[in-house]
Amino acid sequence: MVETLLTPDMMEYTTSLQLIFFLTLLALLPTMLLMTTAFTRLIISLYFLKSAMGTQQMPPNQIVIGLALFLTLFIMSPIFTQINQEAIIPYQNNEITQQQFVDLGTRPLKEFMVRQTRDEDIKLFMDLSGLPLIEDETDILSQLPLYVVVPAFIINEIRAGFVIGFLIYLPFIVIDMVVASTLMAMGMMMLPPAMISLPFKILLFIIVDGWHLIIGELLETFR
Repeated sequence: MVETLLTPDMMEYTTSLQLIFFLTLLALLPTMLLMTTAFTRLIISLYFLKSAMGTQQMPPNQIVIGLALFLTLFIMSPIFTQINQEAIIPYQNNEITQQQFVDLGTRPLKEFMVRQTRDEDIKLFMDLSGLPLIEDETDILSQLPLYVVVPAFIINEIRAGFVIGFLIYLPFIVIDMVVASTLMAMGMMMLPPAMISLPFKILLFIIVDGWHLIIGELLETFR
């Protein structure tokens, strides 16, 4: 009934607005992928690992970013599947409206972010935005807007990445200290400790099957 009241000029204007909205959403997709998924915690942790080992060029940055990206897809695949089944397919079949598509599409992602975010971070942004505290906890997701959940999730992921990075650094720092103390005791002041400790770091990482251990523990932090 509404479509019959629209003139051709109005329908063309509406189509243009939808096209602009789609292109804007497409341009923001990489940022949304970085900020609303597991990518932030993974990439920070992997770069801390690379820095702790002291291997400046190995593995290359492209491989580290690619590994973080595919691990993100692995972690987020159940959520993307849920979004596809509950929002995208019904919308394509004209079973739901555009507003329902947005609500159903963002709900699984919001649920993931809220589950990973500390209550303190969510409360911080609720206080800053002037929102009242949630008293009815039966449906928290509907009461938390995205502009509160997303920044709270981001700072929580950065914090988690730094905590994991600190724990990764500890065994490698011990090796650096042992090597530096040994060289000083031997009077070899001119020999850089990093040159000697690097092979021992790599040997330790190989012995404990480092990639298997660290990637497994990183994935466990999202459960």
